[in-house]
Amino acid sequence: MQLFRILQSQGIGTRRECQQLIHRQQVQVDKVLVTDAEQDFAPDGLKFSVSGADFEYRPHACLVLHKPAGYECSQQPRDHPGVFSLLPPYLVRRGVQSVGRLDQDTTGLLLFSDDGGFIHDHTSPRKQIGKTYLVTCKHAFSAALIEQLLAGVQLRDEPQPLRASRCSALSERRLSMTIQEGKYHQVKRMIAAAGNRVEALHRQAIGGYALPADLAPGAWQWLAAQDLVALKSNV
Repeated sequence: MQLFRILQSQGIGTRRECQQLIHRQQVQVDKVLVTDAEQDFAPDGLKFSVSGADFEYRPHACLVLHKPAGYECSQQPRDHPGVFSLLPPYLVRRGVQSVGRLDQDTTGLLLFSDDGGFIHDHTSPRKQIGKTYLVTCKHAFSAALIEQLLAGVQLRDEPQPLRASRCSALSERRLSMTIQEGKYHQVKRMIAAAGNRVEALHRQAIGGYALPADLAPGAWQWLAAQDLVALKSNV
């Protein structure tokens, strides 16, 4: 693949911008300066730098963001900053989308990708991949609340009761809860239907993949091969 096309595919810039970067001696491939924009390279695993910033060619972008509170999962946010402002411009240019959404006041694990298959796999209800949340309730709760959530609660406009696939108490006001459906405001509505109220909500895991403990709020990182496998499991 021609070098300028490799750069363009990674969101570095438009065709013309990528050609100009190469002509201006701003691009190195495997630490070797390249000035011919049309020079061919095998893209798989290719490492290059642009204006001193290091990149590795990726046919698809799959990444995780630790979403902070106060950000909307929208490319056109209305009342709060958008989560896309937390990503580098080259990822936005290559067209990554958030895989599902979190409310502006919900924190935690948020996936992004430009791979349509990946997005479908992690948003389709048929896949039945569990999403685990840490829930802080307004009031102290008893074992009865957890029993209700596991048995199923009836939500307005839902034909059948919805239940948590796993639920356990962490303290008198905090619990861990796993759901599979991903309905609108589902956790908040389920807690309300069980007679309590959500004061804070944090998505901790999807499938068998947990938010990395060292990933700070507002930071992101690429998903490794083992992470992609864990996302599809329900450990």
